[in-house]
Order: sequence, then C-alpha cells, then structure tokens
Amino acid sequence: MRVELLYHTPDPERAVATAARLCYASVGASELMESMPAERMRSVLKTIMDSGHYSTLEHASYTFAIEGVSRALTHQLVRHRLASYNQQSQRYVKFKNGVEVVKPHTVCESPEAEAIFDEAVSAATEAYQKLLVAGIPAEDARYLLPNAAESKIVVTMNIRELLHFFEHRCCNRAQWEIRELAHAMLELVRPTAPFIFADAGAPCVHGACPEGKMTCGNPYPKVVRD
Repeated sequence: MRVELLYHTPDPERAVATAARLCYASVGASELMESMPAERMRSVLKTIMDSGHYSTLEHASYTFAIEGVSRALTHQLVRHRLASYNQQSQRYVKFKNGVEVVKPHTVCESPEAEAIFDEAVSAATEAYQKLLVAGIPAEDARYLLPNAAESKIVVTMNIRELLHFFEHRCCNRAQWEIRELAHAMLELVRPTAPFIFADAGAPCVHGACPEGKMTCGNPYPKVVRD
C-alpha cells in the first residue's frame, strides 16, 4: 500500500477558523484570514470542535493518491459518499502482463491457504488474458478479475468527512486493509492541522466505544486536546 498526500488547502486551520469567525465579524473573510491572531484562531477552533459546529470544517480539503490496494478496499472506500474519487479503470486498462493482487495476512500465514489463493488468482487472470486475446473487450473480460486485484485511486475529502472516515475506519473492528489505509491517511493529515486532528480516529480515542456488545475490548489510548 502506498498513500501520498498530493495537496491540501493551505493553512487549513486558519481557513476553518476564518469561515467560522466570519459569521460574527463585521469585516470580510480575506481580512480575517490575514489578521486573526494565532491565539484567537485557536480559541475559535476549540469552540468549533467542542460545540460540534462542523460545517466550517468543510472549507478545507485534502487530496490523496492511493496505490497498491485491492478492489475489496475501494468498494468499501467509495461508500463514503461525501468525497470525490477517480479510480484506475478496469474497463479501459488492459492487464496483458498479469494482474497484481493484495494477499490477506491470514492467507499468507497458512501455506495451504496461500496455495489455494494463488491457484484461484492464477486461473482467473489466465482466463482473463485468454479472453483479451480472443478479442473480448476489457470491460467484459474484467468480470473474471478477483476482488484482490490491485487498484489505484485518487481521493479528495474535506476535513469533516475525513473525521467521519477516521471514526469508522480507524476502529479495530474495521476491515484490516481499509483500517491500514485510514491510519496512513491520518498520519499524513495530522501535522497539517494538529489541533483539529489531535484526537481524530476511532471513537474510543476521544470518548466511549459505540459498538456495545460488538466492542473489540481493546480500546486505543484516549487523547485529550490541549
């Protein structure tokens, strides 16, 4: 898995604080952006995060390049609808030299399971390539490709959606591959907006676990925002 932060709103915390402060200011947003003292900005951000007035968080966004992940992961990822996606197309890209796959750790730990997995993937990709040679369009031949097939995707989310994404996908009960992705994304964004993302992650990082009887029983350490 390779995750890169391609771009984000410059000075995201100041952008968010400016949007929030504008609601009660007599001056314009550009003046607030330039003149708001750091102490005032921090105070505004604390009010936003403590009160749950998260609409202002939508004014800052992040764009990621993600590679080496499975189609099983991207099928989960795109369920987060308040985001923008562009994914490598299996309709137009022809994998004539074979299809790279993501292999689960549990499969790798068992020689017998790994042999079964490799045989199934090999059979599917060989059949896929034969269909291409036979003149079948890639958009139809791809029906044979497994969920394990590697993919590439560009993702853009605003801060509000990122926090929601981290709540669900950093949780120990999330599927392992998308959980790894969520933690990688969180590590990339946290330095850019350390106050906002201070206690981002699974719900147990900043409060009680909402999973009830389904709790993992192994909560992350709680974080207190300064």
